[in-house]
Amino acid sequence: INNNGTVEDLEKKTKRALKRVFMEYTPPRPTWDEYFMSIAHVAASRANCMKRHVGAVITVDRQIVSTGYNGTPKGIKNCYEGGCPRCMNFADSGASLDECLCVHAEENAIVQAACNGISIKGGTLYSTLCPCSYCAKSIINAGIAEVVYLEPFLMDEVTRGLFGEAGVAFRVVGAEQEK
Repeated sequence: INNNGTVEDLEKKTKRALKRVFMEYTPPRPTWDEYFMSIAHVAASRANCMKRHVGAVITVDRQIVSTGYNGTPKGIKNCYEGGCPRCMNFADSGASLDECLCVHAEENAIVQAACNGISIKGGTLYSTLCPCSYCAKSIINAGIAEVVYLEPFLMDEVTRGLFGEAGVAFRVVGAEQEK
């Protein structure tokens, strides 16, 4: 700012320059996907599974109606406290699934909506991890229209086929819609 005038002139020029700077600056604003996925990450921080922390958020008309995270059922000893035999036995990924007592984040979000009488029909489920085929069946039956996930961890052909046949759109956050 150049000023050859009075202090008052300098003050006016400074205010004008600052106003221009602040009016032109727009702080970065997350997309809806980024916003809801960040909340799913916060939900994942509540997970009590020793192996993996997953969070889920269900929205209807861009309003959050339910959240969930993976862990043992309500009233059951937490996984990290010895509540899940599969985790306590350090089972390999995909092995001894019948011993796992943890409920998946997607299932928990669906159940929480149901327990509170909230319709999720036509909604969108955001998950920090790609849903498994078991969760896919619950997602379909709950009437969820779209699934957005962050990590494409093992989306198997069964899950892909179920979503495709049921007409549930699914995509990795930030990527083009897959189906």
